[in-house]
Amino acid sequence: MSRHVAIVTDSTAYLPPRTMERHGITAVPLTVVLGDQALEEGTEISARSLALALQKRRSVTTSRPSPEVFAETYRRVAEDGATGIVSLHLSAELSGTYDAAVLAAREAPVPVRVVDTGMVAMALGFCALAAAESAEAGGTVDDAVTAAEKRAAGTYAYFYVDTLDYLRRGGRIGAAQALLGSALAVKPLLQLDGGRIEMMEKVRTAGKAIARLEEIVAERAGSAQVDIAVHHLAAQDRASALAERLRLRVPALADLHVSEIGAVIGAHTGPGLLGAVVSPR
Repeated sequence: MSRHVAIVTDSTAYLPPRTMERHGITAVPLTVVLGDQALEEGTEISARSLALALQKRRSVTTSRPSPEVFAETYRRVAEDGATGIVSLHLSAELSGTYDAAVLAAREAPVPVRVVDTGMVAMALGFCALAAAESAEAGGTVDDAVTAAEKRAAGTYAYFYVDTLDYLRRGGRIGAAQALLGSALAVKPLLQLDGGRIEMMEKVRTAGKAIARLEEIVAERAGSAQVDIAVHHLAAQDRASALAERLRLRVPALADLHVSEIGAVIGAHTGPGLLGAVVSPR
């Protein structure tokens, strides 16, 4: 049994399964409540099933993991040989996941540092990867936390949605902003700012909004070595086309990930989501 610093995150990091396995990262699942069914993200409900449910206007909500689920995860990781755990989670402004992890950490059998990254999706995933690489290099818990926080500080997440209605229903954006967008019939570009979802620009058409998203990402990437993730929900063609254009426009692109967003975040954005994460190395 090896002794090491273990990295735990949650299912909204949307890391590829092979990447998680290679780096030994453990993800605690959030829950999607579809009608009267509570389904674990990643194993019991797919993004495609979620998109279909939203299109049929079925009732969809989400729920954080319980402290007990985190406690069991920490126990299992410790039994596998971890001498310390870094637990990295989506923004506490968007979910109670961080709070549940903090409660569980108090009773864990090994020291646990719980970090509110202020991020979500692959913006969170890149933080978890930075922490895992630090741990693999022999870093301490503090080293892994520092690596994750440094990555978070330089990472930006932008996204386009067809409508603000899903974000408004879930309380993830102010009703006034959502109503303004609807009244003006604009297509919103949003960003993650201070752990919150904020309106960035209002564009008249979907095509112009996506072109502007591409421009913003390319400008943010600049000439630095960066990783980029393109996310979507039921918009594979849009995502693939955006990724290919960014591949041509970003000169120091390291890794480019393209993936459908998971059910938890998709429940709050709705079908048609197109997002991009820019994360300097």
